[in-house]
Amino acid sequence: MSVILPAILPVFIMALLGFALAKSGRLMDGGTTAFLVATVGTPALVFSNLATTPFNSGTLLSLAAATVIAIAFYLVVGAIALKTSGLKLRTYLPSLAFPNAGNLGLPLALYAAGQEGLNDAIIIFAVTSIINMTAGQVIAAGKGKWARALRSPIIPAVALGVICAYFGVTLPLWLTNTLSLLSGLTIPLMLLMLGTSLAKIQVTGFPRAAALSVLRISMGAVAGFVLASAFGFVGPERVAFVVQCAMPVAVYNYLFAQMYDNDPEDVASLVIVSTVLAVVTTPILLAVLVP
Repeated sequence: MSVILPAILPVFIMALLGFALAKSGRLMDGGTTAFLVATVGTPALVFSNLATTPFNSGTLLSLAAATVIAIAFYLVVGAIALKTSGLKLRTYLPSLAFPNAGNLGLPLALYAAGQEGLNDAIIIFAVTSIINMTAGQVIAAGKGKWARALRSPIIPAVALGVICAYFGVTLPLWLTNTLSLLSGLTIPLMLLMLGTSLAKIQVTGFPRAAALSVLRISMGAVAGFVLASAFGFVGPERVAFVVQCAMPVAVYNYLFAQMYDNDPEDVASLVIVSTVLAVVTTPILLAVLVP
């Protein structure tokens, strides 16, 4: 408990603050904030952590491979569950396949497993984001959107970060300090944006949303523990991987549903209900992971 509360409370208090600000009418400029987080802050956070962390090809490749396998598992299990239930794959499959590894997963990994856990979580987040921005967006759109998806700034940030780490490039101090400022700003903004997003969307079809939310988090936890054991993850690496796998539905799935007129109200319900469910499941998960 001495580890769990300090890890969880800052994350949910920040999200709750964003929620309260939105409900009180003091809305953040959603477009500007989303732009800063998606195109400036997050790429800076990803690049700086990858570029300044001693390169370990084994860790990077094993975390990336485990993440790809986990997402493949979510897609297969999710598709079977949706087909059996008669629900549309285009609407619900991205929500089941892509957890909130950014807004929620990164800060939880940081507070639960320290800087090493954050470094590991960023690799998982980067892989998840790239697949979500490409395959996830294509599923939601119902047609090919590869050119638009591949313009995501996360992709060059990952590539440059890995190249700098691999070749041992030392970044100039002014750039390191700038990236540190941007990275420090990103996680609080992610959480505030998560709270304001939750405040602006409504829940419809609660029983369906609840059932799919349980499926998203439970299959994430199962995949997390099984793959962590299979790949031999221990310590912060194991905490970061399992936490990232067991996160609720990513807010990006709602944005894609809005963008492509793909039942956004139903996807919004999944985001809300699964995030509320994570308030209950995350402490249990950390109690198992962090004795």
